[in-house]
Amino acid sequence: MLYDSHRQRAACRMPVLPVSEKHVWAKQPDRIRRPSISTSRVIIASLVALLLLLSTFRFGFSPFPGSSVAWFKHGTHFTQEHSLEYRANKILSENPLIDGHNDLLISIRVRYKNHVNSPEFKDMFENGGLPQHVDLPRLDEGKSGGAFWSAFVPCPFGNGTDFSDGHYTELVKTTFEQLDLYNRFGQSYPKYFTPSRNSHEAEEAFKQGRLISPAGIEGLHQIGNSVANLRLFHELGAKYATLTWNCHNKYADAAIESSGSTFKSRVATPYWHGLSPAGKDLVKEMNRMGMLVDLAHVSKETMKDVLVGNGDGDWHGSLAPPIFSHSSAYSVCPHPRNVPDDILQYVKQRNSIVMINFNPDFISCVPGNKPSGLPDLYPANVTLNQVVRHIKHIGELIGYDHVGIGTDFDGIESGPTGLEDVSKFPNLVKELLKQGVKDVDVAKIVGRNLLRVWREADEVAARLQAETDPLEDDLKNPWD
Repeated sequence: MLYDSHRQRAACRMPVLPVSEKHVWAKQPDRIRRPSISTSRVIIASLVALLLLLSTFRFGFSPFPGSSVAWFKHGTHFTQEHSLEYRANKILSENPLIDGHNDLLISIRVRYKNHVNSPEFKDMFENGGLPQHVDLPRLDEGKSGGAFWSAFVPCPFGNGTDFSDGHYTELVKTTFEQLDLYNRFGQSYPKYFTPSRNSHEAEEAFKQGRLISPAGIEGLHQIGNSVANLRLFHELGAKYATLTWNCHNKYADAAIESSGSTFKSRVATPYWHGLSPAGKDLVKEMNRMGMLVDLAHVSKETMKDVLVGNGDGDWHGSLAPPIFSHSSAYSVCPHPRNVPDDILQYVKQRNSIVMINFNPDFISCVPGNKPSGLPDLYPANVTLNQVVRHIKHIGELIGYDHVGIGTDFDGIESGPTGLEDVSKFPNLVKELLKQGVKDVDVAKIVGRNLLRVWREADEVAARLQAETDPLEDDLKNPWD
């Protein structure tokens, strides 16, 4: 137990019970003296009271019906709220809270044209007040352990299912620019960020008090149909690749399609019905490279194809467990971006992880009648408690080994009430504890699960690199 002062410690001692003359042993020289019945009752009552008092401190309940630990006076005794605070701080100090998807990089491009050394950006990032959800003071206040920083580039518009190379030239260029930003940003703040090229480096970064900071790309449209580009992006720090954003590509089907500058979305019509043959080859190469396969944004058929295969020939899915870097539970919010219960069973089978998105559209929705086929937002439930509902749904259905956090901060307009930005992460930890999730499971949710999956992907990569050669592009002769 923790006490604030000697006075508090003394206040927790049992009071000395008064003893009347009839409780004093009478002089009985001819036989063994025994306590009277009244004295025995006092002793028993005292022991019961002591046990009740100790149980209150140890297990967090009050001996008085209808009350709580707060029956001790605030400020002088250990209250239930202090217990949650202590447990949450302990979890976050011993386990890295790793956000599976943060869009700070695209926010810097939009607002500051990637000028991370501009006085305006540096002042607000270092001292607080940066627009949206992330800056150094808030990362510190939220006890963040790190994030995958997304080098996001939107899909090409108007190409439909024409996946020819010419549609992607500008997207590849922009991806290189975003990964250059990622590296310059990290170099500007080496005391705070470390690129974390593998799971071991990630754990070492946390021990050193620095933020685990790999990058990710959000859709294989960004590689321009070139596995060579994918390998270069990996070398520049992208440690996962989402197979699609909101468009199909040469490799896989997406869940929804977005078009136009407003990103107007609708449920996507299947094209490949999962992975294409080229997509299966690319997933194998990602396994060999040690690049995490991310299933956020993909269609349900693609989810299954990557997790366990579709029964087609000798393809049985990814050799390393994939991740859903920023998706939620379909049963709680029926959006095609979320993961249905039958797919969650494959997530468990493959030792995978779903990292809960904080986007209001994906955490609080109800079936709608839109031509797009998408559900309606239900604003009343855009709350911290609703995020916990998603986490607990997955945890109770397939186990807390398979759930994490992927906020989408800086890629969404606003976060849920109680989780408005990265400074509010402790609120989530305390609410999980308050709702009965065990401390050891909360530690898994905030980061240990992701590290486990990442470590397994590293092990698969080491084996495949010893056994297989890299995938090579079939290139045309440029002089023909």
